[in-house]
Amino acid sequence: MNRRSLGLVGILAAASLALAACGGGTGGGSPAPGTDTSLSGIKDAGTITFATEGTYKPFSFHEGGSGPLTGYDVDVATAVAGKLGVKAKFEETQFDSIFAGLEANRFDAVANQVTINPVRLEKYDLSIPYTVSQGVIVVQDSTTDITSFADLKGKTTAQSLTSNWYTLATDSGAKVEAVEGWAQSVSLLKDGRVNAIVNDKLTFLDYQHSNPNSGLKIAATTKESSDSAFAFRKGSTALTNAVNTALKDLSADGTLAKLSEKYFGADVSK
Repeated sequence: MNRRSLGLVGILAAASLALAACGGGTGGGSPAPGTDTSLSGIKDAGTITFATEGTYKPFSFHEGGSGPLTGYDVDVATAVAGKLGVKAKFEETQFDSIFAGLEANRFDAVANQVTINPVRLEKYDLSIPYTVSQGVIVVQDSTTDITSFADLKGKTTAQSLTSNWYTLATDSGAKVEAVEGWAQSVSLLKDGRVNAIVNDKLTFLDYQHSNPNSGLKIAATTKESSDSAFAFRKGSTALTNAVNTALKDLSADGTLAKLSEKYFGADVSK
């Protein structure tokens, strides 16, 4: 989850984002001044096309590697489409090129844990959040001397050197053992070779949901949250408003909480 979770430190440190090229939309290009066909175009077509990676478990992936596309983002997007009275279509696209595809009108929206931050708010229309997360410290169940980020001073954490969590760990005074990803971090922590892991709460919840007897726990959580939303071309006001209404309805009727429990064992929608 390290690439998406850059959004948390992007908010904290106002880091800039690099947006590249690739992406099949039905709602029309960026509306001309005074003309917004973003919602009517979708209604006329009877479909809304979402861009998603398809390789980002548990948000957007193929079960078993070759099964149907599924995941939390896919299910939420499908439920939103239902509220709009249209069918959801998905275009699988690499994340590095997903925004260029949106701008090129290759799809109507991005459903891929797009973090809300000032840079994206300026360039795109974003929905209200459907995923809320924080940074966390993960430790062994038996650990009692780490209950805050200040307690990481002098401790060793397992982090990818290219992750924003590396920055958060070192800023907290931790020494870092370099790893390639979450699985290696967990292995080092369980073996007692490091004291903790700093990562995204959703990563831990996904792991804990599949490994309920992991022997690991959350020791501390950041005060700041990282909120994820659907992204639309700038000027897609009618579509954004309609999706916001759909998300509010899905929250009120318990759908978002149910989907959260399905994939994370906890409500990550608020």
